[in-house]
Amino acid sequence: MRFVLVTLDHHLTGAFGRIRERLEREVPGLRMELHVAADWEADAGAPARVQASLEQADLVVVTQIFMPSMSEVILPTLRARREDYRALVCLLSESDVTRLTRMGNFRMGGGGPDGADGEQGGGGRWFQGLLKKLRGSGSEGGDSGRRQLRTLRRIPQILRFVPGKAQDVRAWFLCLQYWLSGSEENLDSMIRFLLGRYAGPGDAGVAAALAGEGGAAPPREYPESGLYHPDLPDGGMTVSLDALPQPAGAEAPAVGLLVMRSYLLAGNTAHYDAVIRALEGRGLRVITAFAAGLDNGPEVERWFVPEGPGRIEALVSLTGFSLVGGPAYSDAPRAAELLDRLDVPYLVLQPLEFQTVEGWQDDPRGLTPLQTALNVALPELDGAVAPTVFAGRYRADGSGAMLPIADQVDGVADRVSRWVRLRRTERRERKVAVVLFNFPPNAGNVGTAAYLDVWASLHRALSELAGAGYDTGPLPADGDALRARVLGGNRERFGTPANVHARIPVRDHVARERWLPEIEATWGAAPGRSLTDGESLLVQGMQFGKVFVGVQPPFGWEGDPMRLLFEGGFAPTHAFSAFYRWVREDFDADAILHFGTHGAVEFMPGKQAGLSGACWPDRLLGTTPLLYLYAANNPSEGTMAKRRGGAVTISHLTPPLLRAGLYRGLLDLRGTVDRLRGLPPEAHVERGEGIEAAAAMAAELELTLGVDPAADPVGWVTTLHGRLLEMEESLIPHGLHVLGRIPGAEERGELLDAALGPDPDPEALKVMDAALRESGEPAGLLRAMDGRFLPPAPAGDLLRTPDLLPTGRNLTAFDPWRMPTPWAFREGRMQAERILERHTAGGHDFPRSVALVLWGTDTLKREGAPVAQALALLGAEPRFDSYGRLAGARLLSLEELGRPRVDVIMTVSGIFRDLLPLQMRLLAEAAWLAATADEPEAMNPVRAHALAHAEAAGCSLDEAALRVFSNDDGAYGAQVNQMVDGSTWGADEELGDGFLGRKGFGYGRDGRARPAKELFTRALAGVELTYQNLESVETGVSDLDQYFDSLGGLTRAARNQSARAAAAGSGAGAAEEAGAGSGASMGPGAVPAYIGDETLGNGKVRTLEEQIELEARTRTLNPRWVEGMLAHGYQGVREVETRVTNHLGWSATAAAVPEWIYRDIGNTYLLDPEMRRRMAELNPDAALGVARRLLEATDRGYWSPDPEMLDALQDAADELEDRLEGIETEAAA
Repeated sequence: MRFVLVTLDHHLTGAFGRIRERLEREVPGLRMELHVAADWEADAGAPARVQASLEQADLVVVTQIFMPSMSEVILPTLRARREDYRALVCLLSESDVTRLTRMGNFRMGGGGPDGADGEQGGGGRWFQGLLKKLRGSGSEGGDSGRRQLRTLRRIPQILRFVPGKAQDVRAWFLCLQYWLSGSEENLDSMIRFLLGRYAGPGDAGVAAALAGEGGAAPPREYPESGLYHPDLPDGGMTVSLDALPQPAGAEAPAVGLLVMRSYLLAGNTAHYDAVIRALEGRGLRVITAFAAGLDNGPEVERWFVPEGPGRIEALVSLTGFSLVGGPAYSDAPRAAELLDRLDVPYLVLQPLEFQTVEGWQDDPRGLTPLQTALNVALPELDGAVAPTVFAGRYRADGSGAMLPIADQVDGVADRVSRWVRLRRTERRERKVAVVLFNFPPNAGNVGTAAYLDVWASLHRALSELAGAGYDTGPLPADGDALRARVLGGNRERFGTPANVHARIPVRDHVARERWLPEIEATWGAAPGRSLTDGESLLVQGMQFGKVFVGVQPPFGWEGDPMRLLFEGGFAPTHAFSAFYRWVREDFDADAILHFGTHGAVEFMPGKQAGLSGACWPDRLLGTTPLLYLYAANNPSEGTMAKRRGGAVTISHLTPPLLRAGLYRGLLDLRGTVDRLRGLPPEAHVERGEGIEAAAAMAAELELTLGVDPAADPVGWVTTLHGRLLEMEESLIPHGLHVLGRIPGAEERGELLDAALGPDPDPEALKVMDAALRESGEPAGLLRAMDGRFLPPAPAGDLLRTPDLLPTGRNLTAFDPWRMPTPWAFREGRMQAERILERHTAGGHDFPRSVALVLWGTDTLKREGAPVAQALALLGAEPRFDSYGRLAGARLLSLEELGRPRVDVIMTVSGIFRDLLPLQMRLLAEAAWLAATADEPEAMNPVRAHALAHAEAAGCSLDEAALRVFSNDDGAYGAQVNQMVDGSTWGADEELGDGFLGRKGFGYGRDGRARPAKELFTRALAGVELTYQNLESVETGVSDLDQYFDSLGGLTRAARNQSARAAAAGSGAGAAEEAGAGSGASMGPGAVPAYIGDETLGNGKVRTLEEQIELEARTRTLNPRWVEGMLAHGYQGVREVETRVTNHLGWSATAAAVPEWIYRDIGNTYLLDPEMRRRMAELNPDAALGVARRLLEATDRGYWSPDPEMLDALQDAADELEDRLEGIETEAAA
């Protein structure tokens, strides 16, 4: 007889091996096999091995198969052989697996020859209902898991009521009880019981050795919950707190641990024991609790809450799962409520269940996508921080035992003890390092962050700390005075952007830098060229009492981003590493506060998730608690700070949103249009004169409408009115946010109107207005500084996610298992149709191939709607399992779709790749399904193009079907923005080639990166349009350089390849090879770019040019926006400079900026003497930057001002440069 056990993890591997050795010796002809599903993702050959084993098996037990990717491996074989097995016992698995149970005449889900469905001669409706709860229901989603766990707790009572004639049913429940108390003894008894009971006529050896039920002992019972310590007898379990060993010091602070009962029962505890010993070695008392199942809520309440018996300073979960739930479901609101009561730091650590330690060490991704989603993403929703790998199975060990990873365990113990130290240190004694950012690195950018007035906010933060008892020393009067202190001092002596607070001698750096060889391999011998006087490395900043305000050094490659195209990795500069070492060791900070969105540490080289000691974020930050003030509208980069930096994020509001309104000529034009619309029908002459006047005004304002006023005067007036209304009603950010600032009455009114509409529900209006009047930011900052639990809050746009209020909480993203949601799929499908409609309405053919940009931020904010757009264009939809979790893709038939499929080339950000591995695989699977579908190529260009490439390149169809492209593992961004910022490119084509070099890695159904530049290049040659969604109403395409880095780089690359293919005489590439006239209505290289705007819920698609013009009129040139920015002084001018640089980026990548925008920027900011003076006084470096960017635009041929204007711009630039150098000048005319 061949017995096969298929289970989720390795916790019983050692016990199974010992049982197998005994039983195979006792029972002639018995062969036993164990297959662990956790291995299947990392071991490509494992699925085939388990399938072959199940084909040959006689008796099969399947347990804890929750994941669709796992059940899909075994379901076909189990279904085919169900009736051939002696018995098929399925326990604690998803419904499709559980319902296949067949034991004698008992069939859990029917399908047998007699149609039995969960009943063997008795039991009635009560029993059928009970079985339904245990096998789960696809319609219940997460509730299915909750119902199962509640029912499982009642197994001992249930067994008493099973009818005597339903012995196969009783056998199933008995197996469940054995497994739930899964010690080696109980596993041995369960196997003996099954072999004895279900041995067949041909199993003579088994029948002889294990007659009846094999002489199996009844299930041995163990505590359902309790406490654990390795020094205790009887497996280390107890139900008495007093039984735990007491530390020598009576005042030793206590730390709570949560562990899995299943590992304790299996005797597989070396990893837990190591953590306990390491914490105790640092003077901490350790209270370790366990629970049956994965609901640890009752144990937290029983042992750890402040009013309970064991007051703790930190709670650490070694399970890797959510506090309440597990693989099947999680209850984040309940967990967060409980952790808020506990009010201590909550860390969730990751045991490597799905790969070996060696596999994790070698994998640039770190954790597998499945483990990232299960063991990192879900605990984050509870409020967990600092995810850290601490244990795993060693391939060389071979026992399957979970063993500690020594250096990781030491790091965990150090990190926990540092949190405890922070909590127990008096506020007046705490040392705090506040880190400001300087990117791009120059004096005009020191202390800037997205959406935040850093200096005013920092002054508020320091004042709050001083008021709470921290030693800040005497503080400057306001934010401007604070900036002057930090950016003044001795900066001129050292030639640095800010005051030099400390000098680190080169010999000291060489002696203490642990990773010196790696740094020198990239940057040469110490001290390098950045922030050094040749003898020392320079630490910029200034100390206020026990608070150090420092400036993060440059990354190092800003001036030469092209080098990243040719290097597999890099190290930070000597100055960067020395800065953080000085903060950790010399200043000895109790906490580090990164101030604003965002810095560079979390983007340093290393694994995507589950970092090791070889990863630079871990090296730089060490184990010092990291707090991070972060914009509430940025779930993706905020999550990166948490996963790769171990940060506790403290959310802050973004600037208030106001209606853009109209101004100057636009206001006059609106008045003329209003008069035209009010004329009576018979006023022909007056209407004609009015249209002529309005047309002249529109022409002067460079308003192009695409309608001829002479041919269609009514349509022209209607279109003009709509365009003016769109501008007037556009929401724009007003200035910058200041920490703790509450929006004023006008600002609240605009926000409430935009969020709730003109006729809001009174209660909703009252609740949101009250939330806007409350700022939790100062309190949240102080709470985090005290080392307390910071409750989780969703990140997103305020208009779509009002639950982010109040701010001052720990940002979380959306559950990746539920994405895209049904709402998001509907929205995505509609927006996909809008893309197609807008493109064809512009006179183009229906596109066969399009290129999309997908960002993590946009996807998380909109519950996966951008992913749904891509699926809808391909003609696919997501599949979900019985627990409501994402299971894969389903291809719609052409009949269901009602149109041809569209070949979708997807370029995703590095952050999307890291945070959404399930969605990466979903998109790859959808593309593969389309490429392998047996459909006419005229209706399926995905297949046509994949077949053409496979033939041309001599590769497999699997490789040719790759459609998801991104950076290689561990790399981020196309660096097009860095090339523009550093002015390091020559011909514009270089930017597209650079994009290809950075993004030319394909991701398939396995989620792994592979070089695919040839395929990417070929695919882009046939692209007929490029597209990206706006990620927020607050940030337009001219506000963030990442937009032209992604969509701009993609568009330039597509135009390059299209033009080159045409010039080479090969048509437009892959699409024409498939027999379709790709781009028939476009010339070579004429690939239009579009922007999707669903920020206010009324989806629109604009051309990129239309979007840039709209933003120029409503933001960059709008007096309301300008004055809102300049009210913030230094950083406001820097924001203006940023917009000018971004316009330059759009000209370089997509030729999308009309000349009038540059002209009007020059007139608004530089050729107005008073405005130029204001800017020069507020931020002379940034003011000069505006002038230099405009002149660079003329040098590169993006606009051609008349000679008089060009001379005036040059004179203004000279004047600004003289001001910066301290030379008195007369204002340029």
